[in-house]
Amino acid sequence: MRIAELETPAYLHYNPYIMYETWISARNAFFHFSYTKILKPFYFRLDPEFIHDRMTKVGKILGRFGVTRALTSAAFDYRNAKLEQTILGIKFANPLGLAAGFDKNAEIIDILPSVGFGFTEVGSITGEPCPGNPKKRLWRLPKSKSLVVYYGLKNDGCEALARRLKDKNFPLPVGVSVAKTNNQACADAETGIADYAKAFETMKDIGQYITVNISCPNAFGGEPFTDPQKLETLLTRLDAIQTDKPIFLKLAADLSHAETDAIIDVVRRHRVHGFVCTNLTKRRDNPKIIDAEVPKVGGLSGKVVQEMSDELIRYVYSKTKDTHVVIGCGGVFTAQDAYRKIRLGSSLIQLITGMIYEGPQQIGAINQGLVKLLEKDGFNNISEAIGVDNR
Repeated sequence: MRIAELETPAYLHYNPYIMYETWISARNAFFHFSYTKILKPFYFRLDPEFIHDRMTKVGKILGRFGVTRALTSAAFDYRNAKLEQTILGIKFANPLGLAAGFDKNAEIIDILPSVGFGFTEVGSITGEPCPGNPKKRLWRLPKSKSLVVYYGLKNDGCEALARRLKDKNFPLPVGVSVAKTNNQACADAETGIADYAKAFETMKDIGQYITVNISCPNAFGGEPFTDPQKLETLLTRLDAIQTDKPIFLKLAADLSHAETDAIIDVVRRHRVHGFVCTNLTKRRDNPKIIDAEVPKVGGLSGKVVQEMSDELIRYVYSKTKDTHVVIGCGGVFTAQDAYRKIRLGSSLIQLITGMIYEGPQQIGAINQGLVKLLEKDGFNNISEAIGVDNR
């Protein structure tokens, strides 16, 4: 037999796709080990708000220069056409977004595509500058893989943010979350609605969509606009503000089905295109809470809220799948977590806590994992998997 007739071993064939996927997997494994075994043990010895503020500053610096963005992209980003979709006229490179509450003052938008995010939601942004609740206002529950958050809508206010962002070209789709200012005056429904309207009006020309946050568990006066009559009044006021951007409503994790039905009934009469499911949970009787000591104030994120989020996604999608878009948020740490939410009805996914516990490389790892799950189930695009377990 001549040498030319010998079959070339499969491993010697050059396949760019396999090479790329292998490189991404190895890279993610390296950074996951480095973060979880070296960096996180150090970070978790320090105050979580201090670490958050330092990471925000690092993100601002990395996003400022082309070379640092390119290096960050090489370390974390992942691209695949199967994750691309257009929703409500907005093109998303992948379905994974940074949830509102992390980038409160829209400071790190430029670096987020390099980390691997397909979109981001900034804020929540209020009508007036808001210093937030007194410190301490952020805790870790490591056994529960959760955070307790008591920031209280800390942000610079809509006017300052609008001046800074009005001429900015965003490198990825940006949602703007608006809420009422966390103070005693805005606890009154009429004043609160005026504050929502001010933030909405001021920010309406910035970003690609707007989320109306009616579910912050840490603001003065609670969550009055989960009441159907007050929500009706609020949305009627916002309807009068001219904008062609999609509008989402962010829902509380602790809603009953009856409360959710009432909110959906109101929303159907107004210009609302979808729901963010969900915000933090206030419940302290959740069996997912493993840590012995839990602060009495604040809302809980992460694995504690995962099942509540999944159930609300399932329920809202079953009620609105032909009319509204669902963004799933709560307890996303892995590709399987994200994929479950997608199969229940989420078109897009948001996270914060999973990144804090697993590391920034987890964004690329989740997106790569989603592609593998799609291929395993025979889907050519992420959009084909939306709601398949809930039809």
